[in-house]
Amino acid sequence: MEFLKKLNLWQKRGIASILGAAAGYAYYYYIGCVSGTCAITSNPYISTGYGMIIGALLINTPKTEKKEDSNGTNNTTADKEI
Repeated sequence: MEFLKKLNLWQKRGIASILGAAAGYAYYYYIGCVSGTCAITSNPYISTGYGMIIGALLINTPKTEKKEDSNGTNNTTADKEI
């Protein structure tokens, strides 16, 4: 798991998109709609695309760090006395 910690956000989203695309195609192949009336699962390209989008969206955005003042306190209004 040390490998995943070294990747940046876009690399993680790329890997998740590839896995999502594989899952989308697998959903089309094993569960898909035979009659052709299902909008997503009747076409392998659409189900693969939706899988890619869902895979990329499942990756969390990076956490922002709180900036501290020069005296060591954080810069929020709740901590300051009025």
